[in-house]
Amino acid sequence: MSGYVLAIDQGTTSSRSIVFDAAMKPLATGQKEFPQHYPDSGWVEHDPEDIWKGVVSTVRSALRKAKLSAGDVAAIGITNQRETVVVWERDTGKPIHNAIVWQDRRTAPMCEKLKAEGLEETFTAKTGLLLDPYFSGTKLAWILDEVEGARERAEKGELLAGTIDTFLIWRLTGGRAHVTDATNASRTLLFNIGTNTWDDELLKILRVPKALLPEVKDSADDFGVTEKALFGAAIPILALPETSRQPSLARPVSSRACSRQPMERVALRSSTPAKPWSPRRTACSPPLPIG
Repeated sequence: MSGYVLAIDQGTTSSRSIVFDAAMKPLATGQKEFPQHYPDSGWVEHDPEDIWKGVVSTVRSALRKAKLSAGDVAAIGITNQRETVVVWERDTGKPIHNAIVWQDRRTAPMCEKLKAEGLEETFTAKTGLLLDPYFSGTKLAWILDEVEGARERAEKGELLAGTIDTFLIWRLTGGRAHVTDATNASRTLLFNIGTNTWDDELLKILRVPKALLPEVKDSADDFGVTEKALFGAAIPILALPETSRQPSLARPVSSRACSRQPMERVALRSSTPAKPWSPRRTACSPPLPIG
């Protein structure tokens, strides 16, 4: 088997694809920025089609620069902007709304209402997170509430949802895999980190049908194979590591490609209650739009 691996780094402002050799040395990179959309104060959106087209373009560019074909690549790993959520049609793969980005604050009133109802403790005990618009769950609930007919279609099984990794894998595999990993799932406010499952109580509170959500797998696992028509050969997708740092991304993919053995699930069970986490602004954080 070839020692080459391909890392897809889907970020907030651009997408990159990087080819690594067997020694984890980067050989070539493709990168493409995409537009940011600010439809209202504190709202941030991405067009999922921009993200999809950029990822496909950068993969092809990186392979071309490395003078490799898709058949030379042993595996793909994907890292992605966290908490950003997409809802799309099961039959067509077409998004029903722009992706709502992790920076978006539109669901702050929803979070405050849930806090006033005394529900933050329930979310924290099960997810380790505080109720905050940063996380995916309230964004998903907003789409179901605000897009005409979305909730009814979701309940009928006509729609699917996920973070960016899930949307990309769905597209890359031609709709054969609706999956995510525990690290992405644990950032949604819907995933119980004690049982490693989507939590029925939290889903009921936010009125999110479980059928919308992807299967949760290990961070290094079999996530399907790419459509041959995309890059010229089918490539296994074998890792969804939680960081976008290049060496950390490449090594799990390479190890998984060689061993084909699953890693332990990242969201580990613990007898100690999870410490609540909430987002903090830092000097490196991108500014939120103010109007």
